[in-house]
Amino acid sequence: MRLVKMIYELTTSLPVDERFGLVSQMRRAAVSVPSNIAEGAPRQTKKESVQFYSIARGSLSELDTQIGLCSDLRFLSETEIAEVSNRLETVGALLNGLIRFKKSGT
Repeated sequence: MRLVKMIYELTTSLPVDERFGLVSQMRRAAVSVPSNIAEGAPRQTKKESVQFYSIARGSLSELDTQIGLCSDLRFLSETEIAEVSNRLETVGALLNGLIRFKKSGT
């Protein structure tokens, strides 16, 4: 959820003409991460849960690509890029751990 908040705050500084482009895509991808984790948690089988967690991981990768675009287009400062990249890495590691745990069946 902190990642979503961070993305919403960062995207407010993007150019206005990106409101329906990059801003919308980044926010959608960010919201997709915790949404898919939440949807996968109560599933009856581990296969179903892992499927939703994998979708969340895909959204995280999508967001990472979009952050790279922001960097290339110089829409965000180096400090902002570093902070959000660290958060993406942390969330990715936690998500990978969740997937491994769920696949192990414990």
